[in-house]
Amino acid sequence: MFSYLQETTRGNDVPIAEKDVKLLWGRAAGYCSNPDCRAKLSEIGANGDSFLTGEQAHIIARQAGGPRGQAGGGSDSYDNLVLLCPTCHTRIDKSPEGTYSVETLLDWKKQHEAWVDSMSKSKKMTNTAELMSYLVGLLDENKYYFDTYGPKSEIAEKNPASSAHAIWAARKFDVLLPNNRKIVRSLETNAELVPEEMKAAVLKFKDHASSYEQNQYGRLDFYQLFPTDFAQLACKWAAQ
Repeated sequence: MFSYLQETTRGNDVPIAEKDVKLLWGRAAGYCSNPDCRAKLSEIGANGDSFLTGEQAHIIARQAGGPRGQAGGGSDSYDNLVLLCPTCHTRIDKSPEGTYSVETLLDWKKQHEAWVDSMSKSKKMTNTAELMSYLVGLLDENKYYFDTYGPKSEIAEKNPASSAHAIWAARKFDVLLPNNRKIVRSLETNAELVPEEMKAAVLKFKDHASSYEQNQYGRLDFYQLFPTDFAQLACKWAAQ
């Protein structure tokens, strides 16, 4: 569950719905949405504990008298939230009225999500080995976090009360999901470089990437698990 994310919300007696929290963090990729800041909002301390510094800020205050307040107050939905670091959240709420308008924050959010999207855009590769080497690098990063902190990791199985769950939850949103998008877009941009023997595995990976991400925002009864043959074939062709 994402209760540890909900705790970062200020001045809200009613927790924001988990689906809205996940959607906000996922689309912001765990970075502050202020385009002049973009601080990373999850950290791992020296003792291995994971903690989050991000805050779900209301664009229109919940109360009419709050920052950027309007009659009737704003909702707790994703559409009325922007992910910020504590410094930026304090600045926008403490600044004189009108300094940071509703329109400004909506524009920050739109710009930031476009920036996140652009980070997963891919370039044209010159050959299959170059493409596969790039994919293997992303797959290796995903595998590292899965093996180290995932539900089947040694630390998670030996000590279910450890911080592994919190670290894994954070890394899914700021590493794994963005990496999966990069892989899919690279495959689509360079479709002509995908070997025939990989095409079935590519379809399975695309299915896995989309359904796995969907499962983070709302539990699915079933979704395509990671296709190990995709990783094996990528490694094979990277070595050509």
